[in-house]
Amino acid sequence: MDFKNHPDTDFRPLDSLSRARAQEEAEGLREGIRYHDYRYYVLDDPVISDRVYDRLLRRLKDIEERFPALRRADSPTQRVGAEPVSELENVDHAGPMLSLEAVFEEGEVAHFDSSMRRQSGRDRILYDLEPKFDGLSVEVVYADGALRYGATRGNGRVGENITHNLRTIGPLPLRLYTERPPAYLSARAEVFMRRGDFQALNRRRIEQGREPFANPRNAAAGAMRQYDPRYAAELPMDIYFYEVLAVEGPSFGHHAEELEALDGWGLKTNPENAMARSVEDIQAYHERMEQRREDLPYEIDGVVVKVDDLELRDRLGVRAANPRWAVAWKFPPRQEVTSLTDIVVQVGRTGILTPVALLEPVEVSGVTVSRASLHNADEVRRKDLRPGDRVRVARAGDVIPQVEERVTEADAGGRAEPFAMPERCPACGTPVVREGAYFLCPAGLACPPQVAGRIMHYASRNAMDIDQLGEKTVQQLVDRGLVRNLADLYHLGREDLLELDGFAEKSAIQLHDSIQGANEADLGRFLYALGIPHAGRKVSAQLAESFGSLDALEAADREALAAVPGIGPEIADSVAHFFADPTNRKVLRGLREAGVRVRETVAPDRRPLAGKTFVFTGSLDGSSREEARERVERLGARAASSVSGNTDYLVLGADPGSKLDQAREAGVAILEEDEFERLVADAESGG
Repeated sequence: MDFKNHPDTDFRPLDSLSRARAQEEAEGLREGIRYHDYRYYVLDDPVISDRVYDRLLRRLKDIEERFPALRRADSPTQRVGAEPVSELENVDHAGPMLSLEAVFEEGEVAHFDSSMRRQSGRDRILYDLEPKFDGLSVEVVYADGALRYGATRGNGRVGENITHNLRTIGPLPLRLYTERPPAYLSARAEVFMRRGDFQALNRRRIEQGREPFANPRNAAAGAMRQYDPRYAAELPMDIYFYEVLAVEGPSFGHHAEELEALDGWGLKTNPENAMARSVEDIQAYHERMEQRREDLPYEIDGVVVKVDDLELRDRLGVRAANPRWAVAWKFPPRQEVTSLTDIVVQVGRTGILTPVALLEPVEVSGVTVSRASLHNADEVRRKDLRPGDRVRVARAGDVIPQVEERVTEADAGGRAEPFAMPERCPACGTPVVREGAYFLCPAGLACPPQVAGRIMHYASRNAMDIDQLGEKTVQQLVDRGLVRNLADLYHLGREDLLELDGFAEKSAIQLHDSIQGANEADLGRFLYALGIPHAGRKVSAQLAESFGSLDALEAADREALAAVPGIGPEIADSVAHFFADPTNRKVLRGLREAGVRVRETVAPDRRPLAGKTFVFTGSLDGSSREEARERVERLGARAASSVSGNTDYLVLGADPGSKLDQAREAGVAILEEDEFERLVADAESGG
């Protein structure tokens, strides 16, 4: 049945339809609705009215309700047909979803172009230019043309499965609009909300007595991470595709060909995309997009410059966090003028006192700003900021509010006295000490904000990963004296949590179990969790590899610490001071007594799986894939996100993906989960 060209056909009564006739009609309706979705969302050229479209969709719903066996997952009726999920499961990306190096000046773009030409040996490079969206980056995967799953960017290697929410986005096809789809396609896209839709949404929320969203990006990102897809379905979301991460079937030599293919499959790409052959071309595009920024129907914060030649991209490679073949040329931050009503001092988790500007609320690029960090006393003095001043406020990278300068011509009458840092900590009254440009409270765990900050850091995802321990809960625990240091967390009972605002029996049990379950960690992760000043994740990993155990690190003197590659005198002093501090030693002793176990780090020359590469597919019963990765990496192996000629093992979980077929074709050894457990257990025991 042809509902593309003849959509207004009269329908037979439902009760007169045979199953065969119903199946034929349903197939025709799905094909017709997909075609009209393509005309509406991709081509922006509808050929039927909304009334006729709604009539087709209603008829398909009626048929599927009368004949449930005919209902299909990729049917247009299933946009909001999923049940709420209980959690967002982790998903491996088909390829790394890297962030882009940001540049801000034309000279930096000229340097990038010069570097590309020098490394390629070419006189001229062809670039793809794209608006840089201020939205939510996602991976979307299709198998044989049908939407299989979608995921957030996450850490670039692993994201969260948000398929149930992505399905609610009208412009995202549940099946590719082509008769010959690729066998497998993983593409990167940006989920966003158009300005007009966002404003209409906030108007409705205010009229309903609900809090408006801060900006379109927050609204989109929040909706995509909900458990119930009905929430996302209420929001007017859009999507543009801009990169192929992996594909089976067609092959491409240039990024422009990928974009053309994405368009051909019905995956929308941005009509503002362009090409450039010189820095001058890039500059002209950047200026044009910045001038049109406020007129575009969506938020952008810069332009993306990418090498078009895919083979050259492979040769250029990537850094640890971003590709060498692309940059994001950001726009200057938007600015507004407002009044600085006061300067207050905030105490951070490491004891650093930071002056904060309290501002007369002002909207800067769609976000209401009422406070901004002033970084340190020297900056306040350099900018000569005082309460009552008129100041220019910007959002750095359109994200972080900051006070750019005092608007001197706006001053009227006398000014307030110059700002001075307090002599005592505003939180606990301890005399403040100065180290260089910074003022610190030396009270450590006797200072409530430092306690709360350390607990939040300890519970964070890259530290001990204590789920459901949020800022408000931590603040209540500290304010009520239930937690005075990290070790106190493990002595909390469920009855203690029930006393907190917002906690019922189920949530108290969940948080209690989450805390008790976070009682074991690698040495590097544990060191990072302690929040040692100047010891981030990289430094913590270096210390773990060099000393191997917590006991050895606690006993190390400054000279031994400074001898570690990459550890300078400042970091060595900080680490030595941390472990020499009696309060910190007491907390570490308390953590041990509470049952927290810190796994030793195996020296590189004694790692039994060194040189091996593992890839994981499907869901594991015994652990999460992230935990499995950490286990093999501790033993010297590499955990990769995709199968290649260098893969040694594919670990098979439930509901495996296309990696299984890829591994079979490549002759990679395939391990069932119990075989993987035996292999790793033997390696861990030295067998």
